[in-house]
Amino acid sequence: MRERALVDLTVPGSAAWVCLVRCWVADALTVAGHREVDGARLVASELVGNAVLHTGSGRPGGLVRVKVFEISAATARVEVIDEGAATVPLPRRSDDDDCGGRGLWLVQQTAISWGTRTVPRRWNLVWAEVSTLDVLDTPDLGSSPRRRPG
Repeated sequence: MRERALVDLTVPGSAAWVCLVRCWVADALTVAGHREVDGARLVASELVGNAVLHTGSGRPGGLVRVKVFEISAATARVEVIDEGAATVPLPRRSDDDDCGGRGLWLVQQTAISWGTRTVPRRWNLVWAEVSTLDVLDTPDLGSSPRRRPG
């Protein structure tokens, strides 16, 4: 299967748009036939939230661009392009009582792989590839496939 673009949208750099992006990503993957979209939904939410909070995209008039690609029947890539920052996005260690700072750690734990790169105009692109297979459907050493309840 060739990589296929499913979503390409640009939204204002406001926290109010994070929820809508999360829904659009999940809907696009579901319509394309992907069964497990929670990982992609989480990644989109965290990456857009970080763009709004930590980059020039969060300033008045700022924008965030979100792209979703189907890599295979079992894998999708979410890309978030923001208006750049003075630092490179990296996961950080958060204390148990910290109210934030776990977003990229969650992306790292959820994604098959992820990374960043600078794009034209010195903006940042953060991407993550996620599985869209229900891991509970994987057979257990000769047993029949298990189904997720519900």
